[in-house]
Amino acid sequence: MRRRRLLFSLLLVAAAGLGTAAVPPQGAAEAAPRAATPLDRVIPAPASVRGGGDAYTLGDRTRIRVPGGSGEAKRIAGYLAGLLRPATGLALPVTTKDGRDGIVLRLGGSGTGGLGAEGYRLTSDGRAVTVSAARPAGLFHGVQTLRQLLPAEGEGQHAARGPWRIAGGTIADSPRYGYRGAMLDVSRHFFTVAQVKRYIDQLAMYKINRLHLHLSDDQGWRIAIKSWPRLATYGGSTQVGGGRGGYYTKDDYREIVRYAAARYLTVVPEIDMPGHTNAALASYAPLNCNGQAPPLYTGTEVGFSSLCVPKQETYDFVDDVIRELAALTPGRYLHIGGDEAHSTSHADYVAFMDKVQPVVAKYGKTVIGWHQLTGAHPAEGAVAQYWGYDKTGAAERQQVADAARNGTRLILSPADRAYLDMKYDKNTPLGLSWAGYVEARRSYDWDPGRYLQGAPADSVLGVEAPLWSETLSTSAHIEYMAFPRLPGIAELGWSPASTHDWDDYKVRLAAQGPRWDALGINYYRSPEVPWPAR
Repeated sequence: MRRRRLLFSLLLVAAAGLGTAAVPPQGAAEAAPRAATPLDRVIPAPASVRGGGDAYTLGDRTRIRVPGGSGEAKRIAGYLAGLLRPATGLALPVTTKDGRDGIVLRLGGSGTGGLGAEGYRLTSDGRAVTVSAARPAGLFHGVQTLRQLLPAEGEGQHAARGPWRIAGGTIADSPRYGYRGAMLDVSRHFFTVAQVKRYIDQLAMYKINRLHLHLSDDQGWRIAIKSWPRLATYGGSTQVGGGRGGYYTKDDYREIVRYAAARYLTVVPEIDMPGHTNAALASYAPLNCNGQAPPLYTGTEVGFSSLCVPKQETYDFVDDVIRELAALTPGRYLHIGGDEAHSTSHADYVAFMDKVQPVVAKYGKTVIGWHQLTGAHPAEGAVAQYWGYDKTGAAERQQVADAARNGTRLILSPADRAYLDMKYDKNTPLGLSWAGYVEARRSYDWDPGRYLQGAPADSVLGVEAPLWSETLSTSAHIEYMAFPRLPGIAELGWSPASTHDWDDYKVRLAAQGPRWDALGINYYRSPEVPWPAR
């Protein structure tokens, strides 16, 4: 009986304690509501921000309105609703009925005339948040900004607590450069369609508008070519380290192109030549000057392979590959590589490029080549992608600058700034270091308009962040090397030079960490960035 009374007393004490804990002390302040993210705290930095006025709060009655019922605007509205519904728990119905409340996505109309093809205007007050644009791409980019103005938890797939508020004010925004790219090397290691789609979604968040796919190299050929089928079935059968490799069927490639286009990225395919061609040479003996096919290659050395420049079979091959790839690719650009052709004599290199560039034009595309193309005769309208770095010789830099002054447009991808596969420091478990270590600040702290001495500022078409995959084989590897550096390259391509400031940027970058956590992105927590505690 005494034990029963003791147990009953203990239960009463426990119950009393629980009850007391549930009631706040008299006069205690309630937790302050979370402040809305200021309009200028996003990446890339907007061109113009004017804050002020009441914030807009998403609630049970919020609708996503698409006045006029544009098909593209409705699709973007559905995309936005799909992003926000899981975490907010809100229905967010999409309607074509006009109205002055809710989230309004508006194509055309007053105030959009000067925004260009990719610009947008975002206005928020206590009644509505409105994104206006002249073209669908601008509307989509405005939606990416809207995402960042909501709490990071809104990116998750599970219900989270609000409030879901967007600060009051107006953003008017358009890009500095028309070409803002990211390259994914699928040749050294093969990445599936699903993995490429995941990366596309991550690129779209930061207004990247080009996906450069490096589809061929010594270690693997990754696109099916009907007229030369062994390129894929044999040349694509392995990868660095001897894994089984893989390739994209034409339908796979079309799906990547479609998925990218739905997020306003254009695919730029690359077939690297005349070097970086061992997978092709191993697949077809006649492409070799001696008529003998070398074995497949799974190492990481470069510069040892070359198509046979004097042979007609080489140009039959080039014509067929470019013809089939151009037919699959809606975008205007086709990349022909041209770097590290150390086994091709200079005379043969120039002769090869003189023959191949017109083939690209014949099939309706504009040539992009790595900057070694400027050592040949760049075709009218050709684009050179500069990947040099601080140790690149003055003569090579001058060659590129001279070509730019003569009309060749430039994409800037300096290896010691923009190559996402460079190690962050000596302890980075992935990546390479031949161009040095590249931390977050170094990757961000340069101006594309003034980077290459002697090249006119207006010759710069844009920037690109290449990601080579010698050491990368999973999506987690891609993300660890791309984040946090990719958003910085994206900002260099989008934002006005006047907004460029590391001390401001690193704070905005730190705020992206919880968003990446919610999205399951595996990123490097750079010690240069003041990340919030997890």
